Amino acid sequence: MASRHGVGHQVLVASNRGPVSYEVEEDGSLAARRGGGGLVSGLSAIGPDADALWVCSALSDGDREAVRRGVGEDGVRMLDIPADVHSDAYNGIANSVLWFVHHMLYQTPLEPVFDAEFRRQWASYETYNRAFAEALAQEAAEGAAVLVQDYHLCLVPGMLRELRPDLRIGHFSHTPWAPVDYFRMLPDDIAEQLLHGMLGADRLGFLTRRWADAFTACCTAVVGGLGGTEIGVHGLGADADFLRKRSQEADVDERMAALRAQIGEGRKTIVRVDRTELSKNIVRGLLAYKQLLDDRPEWRERVVHVAFAYPSRQDLAVYRDYMAEVQRVAEDINSRYGTPDWTPVVLHLKDDFARSLAAYRLGDVALVNPIRDGMNLVAKEVPVISEAGCALVLSREAGAHAELGEDAITVNPYDVMETSRALHEALCLPAAERAERSKRLAAAATALPPAQWFLEQLEALRG
Repeated sequence: MASRHGVGHQVLVASNRGPVSYEVEEDGSLAARRGGGGLVSGLSAIGPDADALWVCSALSDGDREAVRRGVGEDGVRMLDIPADVHSDAYNGIANSVLWFVHHMLYQTPLEPVFDAEFRRQWASYETYNRAFAEALAQEAAEGAAVLVQDYHLCLVPGMLRELRPDLRIGHFSHTPWAPVDYFRMLPDDIAEQLLHGMLGADRLGFLTRRWADAFTACCTAVVGGLGGTEIGVHGLGADADFLRKRSQEADVDERMAALRAQIGEGRKTIVRVDRTELSKNIVRGLLAYKQLLDDRPEWRERVVHVAFAYPSRQDLAVYRDYMAEVQRVAEDINSRYGTPDWTPVVLHLKDDFARSLAAYRLGDVALVNPIRDGMNLVAKEVPVISEAGCALVLSREAGAHAELGEDAITVNPYDVMETSRALHEALCLPAAERAERSKRLAAAATALPPAQWFLEQLEALRG
């Protein structure tokens, strides 16, 4: 199939969210906002001569208006998939089924229920994936490398393989992968379709060996094996250069001063920075801190838990309910233990990257206790820019634990008592040991920075 541009692109990336978004201003003009992250860093690393294209979805009214007006940036093609189709595919399937399966979040006595509504939404997921496959087929040069991203686009490799067998196709999973028994909660035909869709790729990438092995086990159990698909592990690391530079800017200094005023003089700080995902385990983290104050009265008025729980997927009721529970538990701790000059939990719900970096710089302890996480970059970012060295309390269910576990204090994310004891241990670490551990954590956390992570996959795909 010929490219729309005749020659086509040599490197293509496909993801739900692209590197740019648009807003309609009051005067009707469109304002573009650039995003960040590992893919943006990676694509910039291959340079302007690589003839790369990023295919993504129009997510907002501003994005859709930009597509309609023909406004865009070089190197980006935004797909105007109907809003109802996108909602069914993104909220109905990707975030309410696939995310729940891979993070093992279902309350199984009541959910999941794979009924007629699920089948209707699954048809939208297929339509959504097909739109990406067709766009990539149109845009790719002969033999081009295509890197498809994440659980939103699991069917794209297989669909694209049928349209363009000449392409080198990769897919990367940024989430965990479910163990066989949990994955098989999906209807049999859907489980097979997902795996066959991914096995349309030449190469599949995962964040840890654990997730790669879980995928391989699912393929063995459900479809009889991997066929000719190669599996690779690429543990995305923190972007040390960017973080260190950005964390020294004036707005971060301002946020540090404000946080220090909220914390008070001479107190230790336990920091957490998360999106309010159900998988991040924020409520149990707060309960562990409450247990610490119960069991160790000596920490009262001597420690503050700075908890940033930024909104996520607030169009889903279960996420709104979870956010409300985070607030309720934080308020309960403050009302139970707070004094006129000590607020035990400083909770912020509005996303503020500069404030996150300020917390990273001043934290004594970082609490990263997800139920299950593909990697968790917060665990990797904190040690990189911590000023005095930061002790890391880390869930064994975070992908990052494979690389950082040796110098972290490991917890079972469901065990509030153990997590409380771990917080105490972390707060009591001698400064020299804390700094030494933090240094080793930072080295491990930056072993595969985003640009190198992307290039490594591209080189492996091109073989």
